[in-house]
Amino acid sequence: MPIVTLLDYTSVLIFALTGALVASRAQLDVVGFCFLACLTGLGGGTLRDLLLNRAPIWVEDPTYLAVGCSAAIAVFFGAHLLESRYTAILWLDALALPVAAAAGAGIATSLGLPWPIVLVMGVVTGCGGGLMRDVVANDVPVVLKQGEPYVTCALAGAGGFAIAAWAGLPAPLPTLICAGLTFALRAGSLAFAWRIPIYRPRPPRHK
Repeated sequence: MPIVTLLDYTSVLIFALTGALVASRAQLDVVGFCFLACLTGLGGGTLRDLLLNRAPIWVEDPTYLAVGCSAAIAVFFGAHLLESRYTAILWLDALALPVAAAAGAGIATSLGLPWPIVLVMGVVTGCGGGLMRDVVANDVPVVLKQGEPYVTCALAGAGGFAIAAWAGLPAPLPTLICAGLTFALRAGSLAFAWRIPIYRPRPPRHK
C-alpha cells in the first residue's frame, strides 16, 4: 500500500472518531454519528481532491466510507466510557492533523506541484474536515479560536515536507518530518497553552 494511501486511511479513521465524539456530545442518533464522522474524516481530503481536479478518495474507493461509519458505530456504543470526551476530541484531533497534513503535502508533491500548493494542500487536508465538523455542530471552529495555533501547525509541517522534498531526502523522511513537526507543535500548544499573537485594536492616533 502506498504511504499516501495509508496516511489517508489513518487520518480518515482518527478524524472520524472526533466527528463521532462531537455527535455524542450533541446526543445525535446513529445516522447523525455516521454523517458527522464521515464529514470530518473525509472533508479535508475531498476538498483537496476537488481543488486538484481529482476524484474524491471515497468515490474511487468506498472503503473510506466504511472506515468512517465503523468509527462512528464504535463511538456510539463506547463514548460513555470516556472520562472526558472533549479532551479525547482535542488529542485525537492532534493525532489526525499531522497525518492528514502529510498526506496532502505528499499528494501535491507527487503531482509535481510548486511548494506554495504543497503548503496549501497540507493545510486544506489537515484542517478542512475539522472545520466542517465544527460548523455543522454549531461550535466555534478550532481554526478560528483566538490565538489557537492549529492552522499554523499544519502549515509548519507542510513547510517541513516541502523543504525536505526540495533537499532531495528519500521517502519517507519528508512525511515523517511533516508529521513529527506538526504533532510536536500541536501537542505543545495543548500541553503548554502555546498561543500565537492576535490583533488587538488600538485607538486612532490624533495629529
